[in-house]
Amino acid sequence: MSEQQPESNGPDDLGESPDAFDRIVAEESDRDPDLAVIEAGSRTLRAHGGAPQTDQVPARPADPEVDKALREVEEELASRWGETKLEPSVSRIAALMDVLGEPQRAYPSIHITGTNGKTSTARMIEALLNAFELRTGRYTSPHVQSVTERISLDGAPISAERFVETYHDVKPYVEMVDAAEEYRLSFFEVLTGMAYAAFADAPVDVAVVEVGMGGSWDATNVIDGTVAVITPISLDHTDRLGSTPGEIAQEKGGVIKQDATVILAQQPVDAAQVLLKKAVEVDATVAREGMEFGVVSREVAVGGQMLTLRGVGGEYDGIFLPMYGAHMARNAAVALAAVEAFFGIGGQQARVLDADTVRRAFASATSPGRMEVVRRSPTVVLDAAHNPAGAQVTAEAVTEAFGFSRLIGVVAASDGKDVKGVFEAFEPILAEVVVTENTSHRAMSADELAAIAVEVFGPDRVQVEPRLDDALEAAITLAEEEAEYGGAGVLVTGSVITVGEARLLLKRG
Repeated sequence: MSEQQPESNGPDDLGESPDAFDRIVAEESDRDPDLAVIEAGSRTLRAHGGAPQTDQVPARPADPEVDKALREVEEELASRWGETKLEPSVSRIAALMDVLGEPQRAYPSIHITGTNGKTSTARMIEALLNAFELRTGRYTSPHVQSVTERISLDGAPISAERFVETYHDVKPYVEMVDAAEEYRLSFFEVLTGMAYAAFADAPVDVAVVEVGMGGSWDATNVIDGTVAVITPISLDHTDRLGSTPGEIAQEKGGVIKQDATVILAQQPVDAAQVLLKKAVEVDATVAREGMEFGVVSREVAVGGQMLTLRGVGGEYDGIFLPMYGAHMARNAAVALAAVEAFFGIGGQQARVLDADTVRRAFASATSPGRMEVVRRSPTVVLDAAHNPAGAQVTAEAVTEAFGFSRLIGVVAASDGKDVKGVFEAFEPILAEVVVTENTSHRAMSADELAAIAVEVFGPDRVQVEPRLDDALEAAITLAEEEAEYGGAGVLVTGSVITVGEARLLLKRG
């Protein structure tokens, strides 16, 4: 990353000129254009107001040779089918596991699916397991800033060097499978193979694995999770998974394996019926939020919330969670129940985990890009909500945690999403919305997004800025100019890609 620049005096000094931004992007034209734009932005914009924060999201490698090697791997991965182009089958990933020697069988796994809350829940599970001195591997997607985030060991993304090494270790086997199958392994399938191989090589005591999409035919589903976690199901990816929660649950229920323990977050009735039926079919044990475990109480606290959670083994009080919103408290309850189940509590054993260790674990938990504050005065909050259900809980969390007198939204979304539903969820809390685009090839155009926003907000509350850096500047200006007594904020949302790019634009290094 570039050297830190002097503090700015206001939003007009947010970055270099658009020409400079475009020039830097052009210089990066020999690699993935989306990544080029993100990194160019990190060099032309800088944060205002407040000291840099500790950030566990990896930056580009400082060593030029390592950076070059990582870029080459990124480009090779990008040449494969992207994550949105799917051929619903686990045959290719199963073939890769076979030639690799079944690395996914070398450790027990906790498998996580659902529509919203998967990554945050995975991170909390990981923090709990680490606190109990287990070595963990975590596989989550999509990444916020760096592809290396997707594969973590002991709570930290693997280094760029290790990512490159792992890729080259599995590459000959990937090419063998490519040659034998009708379709080449996809981007996500290769990454999944890399994760499972890296976990076996570490070795880890337990893997925490988040599905990419769905369950039954997701590439991750070559593991036999001893614990299956299903976070709340709502409508998303309806063109691939189904048009009702019940239909989507049919696909996501594929992670429930014979004799597993199922940790079930609160679900729509039709989804719950499908999942409970599947559990009976495979003789799985079920623990349900609101029945066997849940949130007993919660209070807003500085920097997060104080919780009392009921696990499957008993009650845990005095838990500080440095995350905002009732949905994060529910994610914590799900994570706690999953770890209890992993240790055999509630089934074979009637006991509780060490409460001090649980408290220490939750106090250390993080989830970048999920209700994350990256700037003060005005406060800028990033949240990766990209469907109506996610937007609704984010709106509730923002209202509860911050009480902004005036909130400006910055929204960029992907094609195919229920954007109107997202806008309708945010309309009551946003004074104005700035619609924009992220750099993904799947991004909805700012003009198309604006047309939908106008239907919900009216023309006087919608501003269009096709470039994300301009949109951030416009939103910060609106917040600062109109909130003379303070209490203003900016919420950046709409997709993980949008949040990742904004995070780079607004945070140092």
